[in-house]
Amino acid sequence: MRDRVRCAWAGSAPEYVAYHDDEWGRPLHGVVPLFERLSLEAFQSGLSWLVILRKRAAFRAAFAGFDPAAVAAFGPDDVARLLGDAGIVRNRAKIEATRHNAGRVIELDRPLDELLWSFAPAAHVRPATLADVPATSPESVAMAKELKRRGFRFVGPTTCYALMQAAGLVDDHVADCWRATPAV
Repeated sequence: MRDRVRCAWAGSAPEYVAYHDDEWGRPLHGVVPLFERLSLEAFQSGLSWLVILRKRAAFRAAFAGFDPAAVAAFGPDDVARLLGDAGIVRNRAKIEATRHNAGRVIELDRPLDELLWSFAPAAHVRPATLADVPATSPESVAMAKELKRRGFRFVGPTTCYALMQAAGLVDDHVADCWRATPAV
């Protein structure tokens, strides 16, 4: 697979290559996987995604596998534990937002999976180059607005678009990337 053409961002580290080839842009479903992705995208805000990838196993352990019910039950002792955990990004606001958002997931009137996928665009233009990949879209703006209306935190349009890309709601593999799905 070394000779395959990839999206330009994917070649700078082995973790990026594996993430690009095996996960990024593939349709992701399920409450727990999507809560994890939403949470990790929020933790990534202001940082490199590579930092998050390298800490993902520690995040999963620290946040009870991203089970929303377990995370929503975290109390002050858990927050203190997380703030002392060098294996994750120790940002109080992001830790508190993840705990808070878990509670919002539980309160939803429909599964998180269904809610997030309702923002997948009916049609999406494949970017020709990395420069053509947007940071937001009308759908990510709408998703962020709806999540905020429902009380979620750290869910701006850019974070939502990154989630949409990562979870396959949009396919932003560039045109010459081997992972780009053929046009229908």
